[in-house]
Amino acid sequence: MSSLTTENLAQIEALLSGPDADPSVLQDFRQRFPGVSLTRCDPSDVDGERPYKEFARFNLFLVSAVNHCVTMTRDPAIATGIIVVQNKVKP
Repeated sequence: MSSLTTENLAQIEALLSGPDADPSVLQDFRQRFPGVSLTRCDPSDVDGERPYKEFARFNLFLVSAVNHCVTMTRDPAIATGIIVVQNKVKP
C-alpha cells in the first residue's frame, strides 16, 4: 500500500505551487511525509515525460511501483512516490 495519500498529495502540491516556493520547501519532506518516496532530478532526466502537475518553479511527476517495476503514472490512485523537478527561473 502506498503512503502517498490524497491528503498528503494535496499538501505537497500546496508546497510546490506557492509563489515563493524554492528548493527549501522540500528540506523537511521526509519528516512531513514519512514513507513517501521523493526523488529530485534535472529536467533532462524526465525529458519527454508529461508532468502530473506544473507549477511556476517546479514540475511534479508521479511514480508507481505497484507491479514491482517503477513507472511514471498520471494516476494518483496508484502513485507510490513523486519526482520533483525544479524549473529554471527566468529573469
